[in-house]
Amino acid sequence: MSNLKRPAEEAFDAEEGLSPSSKKSRIDDYDKSLTPASAIANAAETREGSNEEKVEQTNGGNNSNEVKDEEDDDLEAGEEVEVKAPIRQAAPTEGYDDLYLDTIDRNVLDFDFEKLCSISLSNINVYACLVCGKYFQGRGPKSHAYFHALDEGHHVYINMSTQKVYVLPEGYEVKSKSLDDIKYVSDPRYTRQEVLDLDRKPHVSRTLLGKEYVPGFVGMNNIKENDYLNVIVQALSHVSPLRNFFLLEDFSNAPELVKRTSILFRKIWNPRAFKSHVSPHELLQEISLRSNKKFTLTQQSDPVEFLSWFLNHLHLGLGGSKTKPHSSVIQHIFQGKLKVESQAITARADQVHDRLRFEEAADVQSSVSRFLLLTLDLPPAPLFQDEQERNIIPQVPLTTILAKYNGVTAQELNAQRKRYRLQHPLPPFLVFHIKRFSKNKFVSERNPTIVTFDARNLDVSPYVEPDPNSHQHGEPIWYDLVANVVHEAVRNKEDVADSVGEERKTWKVQLRDKATDEWVVAQDLFVDKVRSELLYLSESYLQIWERRREPLPGKGKGKA
Repeated sequence: MSNLKRPAEEAFDAEEGLSPSSKKSRIDDYDKSLTPASAIANAAETREGSNEEKVEQTNGGNNSNEVKDEEDDDLEAGEEVEVKAPIRQAAPTEGYDDLYLDTIDRNVLDFDFEKLCSISLSNINVYACLVCGKYFQGRGPKSHAYFHALDEGHHVYINMSTQKVYVLPEGYEVKSKSLDDIKYVSDPRYTRQEVLDLDRKPHVSRTLLGKEYVPGFVGMNNIKENDYLNVIVQALSHVSPLRNFFLLEDFSNAPELVKRTSILFRKIWNPRAFKSHVSPHELLQEISLRSNKKFTLTQQSDPVEFLSWFLNHLHLGLGGSKTKPHSSVIQHIFQGKLKVESQAITARADQVHDRLRFEEAADVQSSVSRFLLLTLDLPPAPLFQDEQERNIIPQVPLTTILAKYNGVTAQELNAQRKRYRLQHPLPPFLVFHIKRFSKNKFVSERNPTIVTFDARNLDVSPYVEPDPNSHQHGEPIWYDLVANVVHEAVRNKEDVADSVGEERKTWKVQLRDKATDEWVVAQDLFVDKVRSELLYLSESYLQIWERRREPLPGKGKGKA
């Protein structure tokens, strides 16, 4: 029987012109022992072991092919592109401009959270996957976004800084108009005319699921115990000049606190949002950092303390001065002047009842201070119960507790008597803090007194020292309520039957829609309408009043 086996010496030389030397591991001899064609075949076999060491990582912002290894100068450029690097494109293949765009899931996109890579926790060069909504750093061949595209088959990513959209692993930019809604939700921008119309024309928008919402009156996520921040942000976002400033100005080079405040304001007023609520997570993280964790999302804080901290740090972040008045938009809106007269307490022996009073004018020390908010003191709550053994909840008019600033009513503090009077010019917005909580060494107490008020027509002229150059004496100075932060005590479930169980503080805010002249109450994610006649029934804690520029039409002298 004839031998059908091929002679060993003819094994490889007869085919393809290859020899066993092609399997050498040393690449230094490529040009000596291999033809270009054999080099390509051999590199394909050994790329797992040696190719990764010879290819440098491409920069995340570079769309060109991989950089040629300096130690591999003998290989031709065309061979290196074909063998060593995955294909990278500067533009989509002709006819495939919308490739992968059908995989985008808008329902999972939420750009409210802090822009941190979910793998490295870095905030540099962050991209959001438009398929699953997760954040990843970079888009180069060794980046987290690149590996996510290969592992999960998610191919469309948006740069959170530039709002440019890319397809990975190819690396080219997508410029489809169908992505404009995603870019707008990620970073809403407004024209001056759109901002002017916010308070003039009613707006009703719809979410992706068809739910109606009114821009500016949306719920805010309470991550754990951050409702104290939610009500302050909601209230400030309805102070028109402050809102307009944060909606229109460019803060790309501003401090992070200012930048994140602007982004949150713009999202609150977004008319094309995917959802009817926003999350303050990104702003909260920055506030927690800047306040040395005094204000966090896990621990309840006082809204007035937070407001004071927030306004002062925004003032400094916007370039305001610590000593020069009206050096930022914050002070232009809220800062006013207050005249303070003080005198040491003395008992006059020549008085029958030894009563304490202000001495002659020569003994009174007078000074002028500046304020961002005014504190109003409630009368002491009653200690006794009524005939039916129920606690009486007293009521007091707002004008009564404002009498503290009429320049006549005096208060005793630290062996001194003081009296206060507002000075012209009054700020465009007045912020009142109704002091409900007091602490001593033993216990913290809450005053449940209800403050009654009309949301319109607060005349503050009785509390302002006359100045002919600023205001005609006797003419009213009208202020209208913009926002009312109210306190609500909630007893823990296990303490419902216990009348002395521990109470938990919760906060909500009542907001006026200037376009419809209706009122809305917002408590975290819940937003509902409320009648203006019922606003005062809650425990008001913080109020923002806006000075009326001109009388209401047909009302005469601004009366409503």
